[in-house]
Amino acid sequence: MENLLYWVGLAAVAVFALTGVLDAGRKNMDLVGVAMVGMATALGGGTVRDVLLQRPVFWLDDPIYLYVALATTLAVFIAARGLRLPPRLFLIPDAVGLALFTIVGTQIALVWQAPWLAASLMGVITGIVGGVVRDVLCNEVPLVFLRGELYASAAWAGALVLIGLQALGLSPVIAAWIGMAVILGLRLIAMAFRITLPTYSARK
Repeated sequence: MENLLYWVGLAAVAVFALTGVLDAGRKNMDLVGVAMVGMATALGGGTVRDVLLQRPVFWLDDPIYLYVALATTLAVFIAARGLRLPPRLFLIPDAVGLALFTIVGTQIALVWQAPWLAASLMGVITGIVGGVVRDVLCNEVPLVFLRGELYASAAWAGALVLIGLQALGLSPVIAAWIGMAVILGLRLIAMAFRITLPTYSARK
């Protein structure tokens, strides 16, 4: 399980760095701006999780994560610069990154003996904070706060599935893959069919 978490974590960092670059590119930022957004997106959620769990910050403890984030940021900047890309293109890798980071965050919290509910919320925090930072830096309302398709709720559902399956005795590796599939599936289906949660509307 430890090897899976490591490689999934690296993949999540790369995917979220990509979304940061694509979003920053739509704002016509220069290389420095794009690099800041890409790196913050890739590393933000895990950093908050580690601070809350009082564990070593993952990219300070293992600089490989930092190198992957920087390399992905520069590679995507060079490859995509000057291309006309669909405005919602970044939503697909964002969904992938959400699934990867949420499961990694949940499992890390479980390893650190967090209670199941706290562990699930640590997973959600890991999955969504990077995107929140990205959107704020790009002067946009964060996706998680928009009245749009399922986002944080999809992440939470996948985290709870992971925890539930492991509690039932399923292999942590299999449970992790199923949890990721649940998050990605819910997010993509919600995007395709505009599935949203009920909203609060006060009577006037």
